[in-house]
Amino acid sequence: MYKQTKQPFKGCLPLGRVRKGLISYMANEIVKYHSELNTIPLRKFTPVEMNLFFSIVSRMREKGDKTVRFTFDQLKDLSNYKATANNRFIDDLQNTYEKILSLRFGSRSESGLNRSMFVMFTEFEIVGNADEPYVDIRIYEKALPLLNNLDSWTRYSLQQFNELQSSYAKTMFRLLKQFRTKGCAYFSKDDFYELLDIPKTYKQGNVDQKVLQPIRQELTAIFKGLAIKKKYGKGRGKPVIGYQFTFKPEIKQADDFNKHAPTKEEQNRALAQADKQKEYEQQPTTLQDKIKEQERKLELLKQLQELEKKEKQDTKNQTPTEQKKAKNDSQLSEKDKQDLLNGLQNFGKY
Repeated sequence: MYKQTKQPFKGCLPLGRVRKGLISYMANEIVKYHSELNTIPLRKFTPVEMNLFFSIVSRMREKGDKTVRFTFDQLKDLSNYKATANNRFIDDLQNTYEKILSLRFGSRSESGLNRSMFVMFTEFEIVGNADEPYVDIRIYEKALPLLNNLDSWTRYSLQQFNELQSSYAKTMFRLLKQFRTKGCAYFSKDDFYELLDIPKTYKQGNVDQKVLQPIRQELTAIFKGLAIKKKYGKGRGKPVIGYQFTFKPEIKQADDFNKHAPTKEEQNRALAQADKQKEYEQQPTTLQDKIKEQERKLELLKQLQELEKKEKQDTKNQTPTEQKKAKNDSQLSEKDKQDLLNGLQNFGKY
């Protein structure tokens, strides 16, 4: 049985008290973590569970391995939680933690001989019968680099993330925010399916309708000029082997405070504007625009280079037949590569 506690125990960091109707903790909350966290697929997480997880992440940053206390009211406010019953909230907290336990955190050496696996949180104690119900959470020592002393990071508004509806839109929002100052990101089909937890049974029509459509609907108003292009391989029927996302890069000093997810009206307006721009798409005219365009192409090439490096690593232990099949199924078409290379080769001619 849980013991009621009115005062935080030694080593516990209380986050203050939310007084209903007076304070909203979410409005100016920034989520910031090491971009490595984006490589972990949040399998089977519901939108509510995603909100709870990243609300916790936002407040665990730079707290070291100390136990952090969240009152129920705080966490509900942070995560934009709608249901009011504490029993339901406790169930959602438990489901979130059980799914966190299933996440595959770890590392392995280049040779593959040394491997390490761990969970993100070692303590997750829910106390629902206290005068002020709370949950105590502590990060595992090996997971500290994900939230502390960050040398590279992904950053965004917690409020904007929580207000997005589709789990696919939420995940792609996080992934694109990692490249917010680059304005482009490329995902192989395998990585795309894994990171977004797309069912393996989905055909391309399912992906278009159930994955890409809600992403485009909810994110076009956030990532200006968002364009999604499919990349095709050289196998039979030219299968889709990757997805390219481009958008107007954010400035490094962009403000993430007080950001809301766009309303339906704002979403539809942004989509109409994007469709109109597609019809009358113009080539960059100013030198500055041309430079930015080439920088985006260079960034895509770097990402493609990393993907090809990863593919070579993955095929080392395959048979010649398996390697040939993998090459046909996953190789980016020469035309796509040439489009990018031509732009870079012509850079000095502008």
